[in-house]
Amino acid sequence: MDLVVWIDLMLFLLLFALFIYVFASVTITNLHKVYLVFHFSMMLWPFCQFAIKTTENPMFQLFYVKVAFIDSSMLTTGWLLFTIFLTGKSKFLRMKTSLLLFIPSVLLSLGVITNPYNLFVLPVGGEYIQRIYGPIFWCIIIVMIIYIVTSFYIIYITLVSGNSQRIKNQVQQVFKGIIVMTTFILLDIFFNVILDAYLPVIPGLTSLGILVSAVFFVISIHRDKVLDIVTIAHQDIIDTIAYGILVLDEGETVVEINQSLLPYLNLHIGDRFNMANIVTKGQSDSRMRQFIKTYQDHPLEKIEFEWLHTTIHRYIKLEAAPIMVRGIMVGRIITFQDMTELRSLFDETTLQNDILQERNLMLIGIQNELSQTNRKLKQMAITDSLTGCYNRHYLTQQLEHEVMKNRKSRTPFAIFLLDIDFFKLVNDNYGHLAGDEVICSTVEIIKQTLRENDIFARYGGEEFIVYLPNTTPSEAIPWAERIKDSIELNKVIVENAAHPVSVTISMGLLSMNNDFRTEHTDSPKTYLNDLFESVDKALYQAKKEGRNQIVSILR
Repeated sequence: MDLVVWIDLMLFLLLFALFIYVFASVTITNLHKVYLVFHFSMMLWPFCQFAIKTTENPMFQLFYVKVAFIDSSMLTTGWLLFTIFLTGKSKFLRMKTSLLLFIPSVLLSLGVITNPYNLFVLPVGGEYIQRIYGPIFWCIIIVMIIYIVTSFYIIYITLVSGNSQRIKNQVQQVFKGIIVMTTFILLDIFFNVILDAYLPVIPGLTSLGILVSAVFFVISIHRDKVLDIVTIAHQDIIDTIAYGILVLDEGETVVEINQSLLPYLNLHIGDRFNMANIVTKGQSDSRMRQFIKTYQDHPLEKIEFEWLHTTIHRYIKLEAAPIMVRGIMVGRIITFQDMTELRSLFDETTLQNDILQERNLMLIGIQNELSQTNRKLKQMAITDSLTGCYNRHYLTQQLEHEVMKNRKSRTPFAIFLLDIDFFKLVNDNYGHLAGDEVICSTVEIIKQTLRENDIFARYGGEEFIVYLPNTTPSEAIPWAERIKDSIELNKVIVENAAHPVSVTISMGLLSMNNDFRTEHTDSPKTYLNDLFESVDKALYQAKKEGRNQIVSILR
């Protein structure tokens, strides 16, 4: 192979060397990624131009031609994207917009790949080393020119706008590289395409233009720090932080200071820093003296201190930390944070919390009172006010559930309905207060004979009812006798009475043992009323037969 064949390969290798250099020497950011993809695309053109000349197979030659022009089509789009990122316009670039930029390149690439009716390229002499370009080639050139003009316009807007001189310098450097690349590409088209029939082929023009422009880009990257975002943004970030930042060397000399520190300290780079002079601009106390002592005697410790700066009348939080390099202290970084508003908010919050705490205690007290009142009301709703035993309403509610449960489980139970004999005479002879005393005394006697699960209620006036769950007739009758005898033996001392008053009771006893028929199963109230009616009849019979006795009914 002659020297012409090797020109594009050498240019490719140089571009590849620049690619490795940039990749290895700079921090990778989004802008780096865009540039590196752009640079890699630039490398493909000279490589394909070299590869075409290394084979005599027309199919491989056509393949390399297609790859080269697909790459150039995509390179133009990447060129425009790199310009947008470089000039800081990427924030206006949306995903859909980015995809739209690639549509012309994708369509043209499809045309290059398919080469319909040889509209892209025709071989000369059966080979593609010499070739004739068709309409698709010229469409690629037109799109390339449009994208180049757009890139020039974006760069022009950046140069005439109010951007910083640093950004303008780096854009100017890249602008030179784009002009060089464009010039060489146009020369390649002019001499090797348009004047192909009149002049011999001039190899490597486009590849040389790509290489020279890449050199401009690399110079810009390192001389103007185009892509070194960390270095460029360092001071801007330091100055925009709300904290005051002070960097000292090992000799307590100021080496860096940000704008936020100016309200607190009148210091400049190169000044000597004295911590004791700073923090004593306030009230001296033991905490302050301990902070200064720790700062001076233990420089490797990270310490903090908050005090009222009497000059600016602000609460300042100061933090000091050592700067370590390979285990050696090379300086200190000190931050100053204005805590005045935060402290004010904290005090206000503390006050509000105290007020809320007092209100919570009041609400808790009110809630306890309401709870006690509710318990009392609930108790009043289910109990008789005179005797303290349950009232008839509560009894009915409970028994509607109990008796139906007993019917389903076929569990025996008993109901006592009792009435104080001749109670009207007690009221007539001794008064209603004496009558109330007799009722209450009788209730206490009955309560003493009942179990915990039994339900005892005032049925009305001097009538009382007792429900005994899980009680057989053989158990119920002795129980009823015991209640009757205990009441008869009870002596009630009544005011204005010559001797204690004694009363008897009549009782109707209903025992449920075998009668578990299914009538009224769906109506507990009706079934319960039937039971009350039965036991009431038994009580009436006991009164009719002379009182002070028990009439028992078994169902």
